[in-house]
Amino acid sequence: MPRPRPIVFGLYAWSPDYGYSYLHPANRRSFEWLQPVGKVFEKVSDLDDDSEWITLRYDEQQFLVRGELFKEIYNKPPFGFGDLVEEVKPAAGQPAHRGLVSDIFWSESLDRATFQIVERKRKLPQVFDGEALRRVDD
Repeated sequence: MPRPRPIVFGLYAWSPDYGYSYLHPANRRSFEWLQPVGKVFEKVSDLDDDSEWITLRYDEQQFLVRGELFKEIYNKPPFGFGDLVEEVKPAAGQPAHRGLVSDIFWSESLDRATFQIVERKRKLPQVFDGEALRRVDD
């Protein structure tokens, strides 16, 4: 049985200054609204012989982009999109936040990811360090 392909995380530092040729026309507007700089993507597919595009995933969205601007992150984030996590040390007297990872941000200076989660269909405004969360097997 073949092994599942490991998840490749990376950055796609596109801005409008680069021009729109790096974005597939079908998803150009939604990618622009995402404001991708500083966000971590999962690389879903590589270039193949039939296409000049790679597929990136951010939360529940997928985007076709040219591969030149993709930069792999080798310090793999501890959580991926959709992982169920909970807060390790909640504020005194408060229940631990628990939800699904919806956003992954990257700090170049610290070489690590931070996370935003959705709890009961509501995105929390707070951003968590990886050490502040733990995976929940539910």
